[in-house]
Amino acid sequence: MAYLNTSAPSHVASNISGFLGNAAKTVTGFFASIGTAMVVNSTAYHRLEQVERLQARSDAELSKLGLRREEIVHHVFRDLFWH
Repeated sequence: MAYLNTSAPSHVASNISGFLGNAAKTVTGFFASIGTAMVVNSTAYHRLEQVERLQARSDAELSKLGLRREEIVHHVFRDLFWH
């Protein structure tokens, strides 16, 4: 006759729960990183679109907006870079 013991020593159980907890944190961190990258990419795409729209305007149109052609990138990214 064979006996089966389904309980594990407490140190094994704590190691398993610690491992699973760390794995959950790793997986959560991974998906959080993907989400952050998607937001950053989306924001960058919209800024580049804005640069392209402004570059397509004539110098007279830009002047009405108070911009010179060489200031377009500085204008679009003004909240990220300064000098």
